[in-house]
Amino acid sequence: MVIAKKSIKLITILVFALLPFIAIASNGGENDENKEFNASELINDHIGDSHEFHIADWNGHPISFYLPVILWTNNGLSVFSSSKFHHDNSGEHVVEVNGQEFVRHHEVIYYADKYETLNEEEKGAFNFEARPLDFSITKLVFSMLMSAIIIFLLFSAVARSYKKNNKAPKGLAGFMEPLITFVRDDIAIPNIGEKKYAKYMPYLLTIFFFIWINNLIGLIPFFPFSSNLTGNIFFTFVLSFITFLITSFSGNKDYWKHILTPPVPKALYPIMVPIEIIGIFTKPFALMIRLFANITAGHIIILSLISLIFIFKSVFIAPVSGAFVLFMSVLEMLVAALQAYVFTLLSALFIGQAVADHDHAHDEHDHEISDAEDVRGDFI
Repeated sequence: MVIAKKSIKLITILVFALLPFIAIASNGGENDENKEFNASELINDHIGDSHEFHIADWNGHPISFYLPVILWTNNGLSVFSSSKFHHDNSGEHVVEVNGQEFVRHHEVIYYADKYETLNEEEKGAFNFEARPLDFSITKLVFSMLMSAIIIFLLFSAVARSYKKNNKAPKGLAGFMEPLITFVRDDIAIPNIGEKKYAKYMPYLLTIFFFIWINNLIGLIPFFPFSSNLTGNIFFTFVLSFITFLITSFSGNKDYWKHILTPPVPKALYPIMVPIEIIGIFTKPFALMIRLFANITAGHIIILSLISLIFIFKSVFIAPVSGAFVLFMSVLEMLVAALQAYVFTLLSALFIGQAVADHDHAHDEHDHEISDAEDVRGDFI
């Protein structure tokens, strides 16, 4: 029985390790066999966004899960399935909807007539004159909505468990309670203080589990997962911006006094005040870049290791590449939790600095903030 369980575990690990190879091989079926393998193109396609999930190929035909395209155009709202583009991402296939024609180039949708007038340098996501407003449910948006539903169902089940059971938690509640108390006791209270931490616990718990779950979703290389949400710079920007808003609006008079009138000789104000103001923005910027860079780097490394097989065109590379991919995948599971912890920790630290009282009655809390700054220094 024990041997059977170990065998099942080993087979499961091998299947998950081989899934990226299967996915890449199936994607290769769309292209001409004589076409040179392009690792950069493959990596960019996998870590970027998309209007559909490509699942596999069958007899030369792609099997995909198509997502809705929602555009606000000159003629109003246009809604249609991404299947109309027929997997074309080069800007050659024209789609006509409500009397308007669209093309898709590198997952960016343009007006067909304006697209023809653009050169290669003008084609990009920020050329808003040549493209409609895109509110589509893309792969990243789908992943974000799915993770939000998972978190809602997860905590709803835990809440129902606590209502029914007054004893020690068990099952899902028993698994979740140590994580929640960890966020409270090791992140919120040491950085914000016992008197003020409760106000910010909902936000800290939300970003911790939201980032962690999306990190894990990005490591599963098949539908409905496989999206690289936390490796998207716009997503990390929004999370960091929310932390920035909470920090700024929670800041007390001592916080703003320290920034606008720092405790230095007034002759140094022209130097120190701009530095303090810049520091307000560098904190969320560091949050944004850290999460984006760490998650994206992990995906790029794994895909690069897989690409070695197709670059060298040798089956002998597969065992070595597969072993490193398996090692990196396990390491990325640790990174997934670590990055959620670091983002939540630094968010709590920035909030704690904003709400800290700097009088003698709160020396103990000031000491807690100082310890938290030392922790921050270790991570930065």
